[in-house]
Amino acid sequence: MPEGHTIHRLARRHARLLLGHAVTADSPQGRFEEGARLIDGRTLGATDAWGKHLFHRYDDLWLHVHLGLYGTFADGVLPAPPARGALRLRLIAGGHWLELRGPTACEMLTDAERKRILDRLGPDPLRRRPDVTAFVTRVLASRAPIATLLMDQSVVAGIGNVYRAEVLYRHRLDPFRPGRDHDAAVLHALWDDLVVLLRAGVRAGRIVTTLPADRERPSGRPRREDAHYVYRRTGLPCRICSTPVQDAEIAARRLYWCPVCQA
Repeated sequence: MPEGHTIHRLARRHARLLLGHAVTADSPQGRFEEGARLIDGRTLGATDAWGKHLFHRYDDLWLHVHLGLYGTFADGVLPAPPARGALRLRLIAGGHWLELRGPTACEMLTDAERKRILDRLGPDPLRRRPDVTAFVTRVLASRAPIATLLMDQSVVAGIGNVYRAEVLYRHRLDPFRPGRDHDAAVLHALWDDLVVLLRAGVRAGRIVTTLPADRERPSGRPRREDAHYVYRRTGLPCRICSTPVQDAEIAARRLYWCPVCQA
């Protein structure tokens, strides 16, 4: 599932391509015909992202998209390719085309309906002036493992499986320790690191969490196999202590950790 940095990148890209232009909208698949009719002919006034939720504003309405596990966007310069397969939404404007396939959510919302979604979400580290106090307070109030809380979008928005595993490793935190057993200063430091990692992800378009000194090839652009400390490295030696990385299912997703560095 795309994590928060990807959604923020999409919001910025869609603004560059379509902002200020009246769009032609259709739903070749047919599952979003009514929504496409509401968009068709309107001008894209803004794009926004909060966690894993993407928004386009058209006058007094919002297009809301949550990509989920299988959703994807594609775009290009006109002419648009022929519509094929399960194409949920196609937008054309400003000399570009934009296509959406396979999202978990694709719907039109009023301001009030959008606000109800945002009210359910925790602070997003990529937003301006995010409420870190709300994050710390929610973690300290919970008996749930910290690894579970980081995947709870009402605690912190935009964090997925990769960032969860990697930020816990970078701070040498036991993923199974209850949230309330952590020190507030530790949680503030973890939050600050999430801000750094997510911003780097927006710039690079990929998740890289390792320091150069901890990579097999410390110079140059990080290779895929050097990008992470523990994520999807089950059985491989920890980059710091050489203990085999372990995995387990928690919060319905596969968690990766080092049993020594994160004891």
